[in-house]
Amino acid sequence: MSTRRKKHSAAFKAQVAIEAIKEAETLSELAKRFDVHPQMISNWKREFLVRGAEIFSTKAPDEEVAKREKELYEKIGRLEVEVDFCRRASEQLGILKSSKK
Repeated sequence: MSTRRKKHSAAFKAQVAIEAIKEAETLSELAKRFDVHPQMISNWKREFLVRGAEIFSTKAPDEEVAKREKELYEKIGRLEVEVDFCRRASEQLGILKSSKK
C-alpha cells in the first residue's frame, strides 16, 4: 500500500520557511506543527534564502500588467489616428465615398 505525496502550496512553503528562519522553534517542532518532514523544511528554508533576492529584483505582476495595458492603449490611439488619416485621404482621392450625410 503506497501513500500519495502531499502537494503543498507556495504560500504554505513560504510560511514554513519563514518560521524556520525565525528559529523560534526547532525543526522537529515545526515538523510536528506543520505535519511535514524536517528535511523538507530545511530544503524550503534553503531555497527561500537563495531565491529571496528574486522577489525584490523583479517587478510585481500588477506593475507589469499596468505597463502592458498602457502600451496597448497608446497603440490603439496611434492606430485610430492612422485609420482616420487614411479614411480622409481616401475620401479626398475619391477612393472611398464619404460616409457623412
